[in-house]
Amino acid sequence: MKNIRLKSVAEGLAVPVAVVVLWQLACSFGLVNPMVLPSPAAVLERWWAYLAPMEAFDPAEHTRIGWLLSGELLHDALGSLQRVVFGFIVGAGLALPLGLFMGSSDAVYRHINPLMQVLRPIPPIAYIPLSILWFGLGDAPAVFLIAIGAFFPVLMNTIAGVRHVDGIYIRAARSLGASRLTIFRRVILPAATPYILSGARIGIGTAFIVVIVAEMIAVDNGLGFRILEAREYFWSDKIIAGMLTIGILGLLIDMAVSRLNNHLLRWHRGLES
Repeated sequence: MKNIRLKSVAEGLAVPVAVVVLWQLACSFGLVNPMVLPSPAAVLERWWAYLAPMEAFDPAEHTRIGWLLSGELLHDALGSLQRVVFGFIVGAGLALPLGLFMGSSDAVYRHINPLMQVLRPIPPIAYIPLSILWFGLGDAPAVFLIAIGAFFPVLMNTIAGVRHVDGIYIRAARSLGASRLTIFRRVILPAATPYILSGARIGIGTAFIVVIVAEMIAVDNGLGFRILEAREYFWSDKIIAGMLTIGILGLLIDMAVSRLNNHLLRWHRGLES
């Protein structure tokens, strides 16, 4: 098993390593302009400078008092993650009950679905002017945009999960005398859970994409803001360092959500196997 995992990791790293090597060779031989595409070594150096802790001083004594984990990268990453989590909670918290109602009630579905289908294709970015007009600048418009980005994946997957419950389970529960509330709680909700968790995984990924755009417009910190700032000064290495940080954070979030889904759906995996 260990050898299989090592082989899988090696296969997954083969292409990224090859890309980095070719990238470094192209920069070393002067095939690309370093101002446009800096070398991996330059990006790594900038990334470390972006991450590096700052040495703290006592202003009164003018003496060093140690090192603080207060680098720009850590501060920006935490700010972005905070907005993602809060915006996702708001968006998913609104989408989940609405999706359950729409999926379990044909009347509610017929009345609300047309509006949702009109709003769903509108990208969150299109709401930027309205979000600034309504909420001004700061975290509020960013959270609003993130909530919209997370809302529709959770909503549509929840509706699909509820409406795709096999009718034989519902009829069997009714024949055993189960009430509507019991059927919803013990049959429909567990059967829809895989869909709901899949929607949550897509929603939090979308939220992380939206936060970068929102930070470029409405706030003065975060990974998106820092990338836009680097563009103004033509710091290509810092732009790429920020992009790689976003990719790493996105990968870690997706892995964490995937592991959580697998843990919560152990019963479902067992039934399938």
